[in-house]
Amino acid sequence: MFLVGLFSLRIVDIIDIILFAILLYEIYNLVKGTAAIRIFIGIIAVYLIWKVVKALQMQLLTEILGQFISVGVIALIVVFQPEIRQFLLMVGNTRIIKNQRKRFLFWRFKIDNPVNLNIDKIVKACQKMAESKTGALIVIAQQNELVQYISTGQPVEAKISEVILETIFFKNSPLHDGAVIIIGENIRAARCILPVSNKANIPPFCGLRHRAAVGITEKSDAIAIVVSEERGEIAYCYEGRLYENATPSDLSTFLENLFK
Repeated sequence: MFLVGLFSLRIVDIIDIILFAILLYEIYNLVKGTAAIRIFIGIIAVYLIWKVVKALQMQLLTEILGQFISVGVIALIVVFQPEIRQFLLMVGNTRIIKNQRKRFLFWRFKIDNPVNLNIDKIVKACQKMAESKTGALIVIAQQNELVQYISTGQPVEAKISEVILETIFFKNSPLHDGAVIIIGENIRAARCILPVSNKANIPPFCGLRHRAAVGITEKSDAIAIVVSEERGEIAYCYEGRLYENATPSDLSTFLENLFK
């Protein structure tokens, strides 16, 4: 009977299993390192227990757990709202489509990144601020223009330059506290307030700047650059991942690969 069932397995069933495994893997990557991973494991445990008591025909537990499972979808949306948001941003990220286009010959769509960024000036400003141990948080927007975060800061509307970035983050400047948001070739705002990440795997020596950098990249497709005031080190963050101890060359290569 097992062999008959095996041979009756369709190609569509195999694809279904593979896609489900990929979906579980991506969900695990989203919740890994956050408090949500424990909730995720707890939900799986409850579901497995429900299946067991249902198979054993334990009516009372089956009814109680069944009611819990039936309203679980709404609870999942509430509890995992940040993770669902990040997953949808990942699915809608045109960079993923561009990468897939390189792998498959039949892919004919072309989606260009419209951002024209002055990478050299940003990197040089970060290098100088790292050498002088001037704390900085720079956010570079992509498709998401971060309007809700720009509105929390002070409008600047200036072309990107080393001098302006260094002046903004000078410790006696009234604009140094908060983030600078860059869109295209322009600095749109300074002293912007960003969401702070609750990830548990962020190194303990990282302060609010690093957590804000992770937070904004969890909720949008932006890139965040951090210059540590205490250690004089550069770090950058993308898609919720923090890359520490980056050299100016590392930062330049990353930005060029992303935007050019």
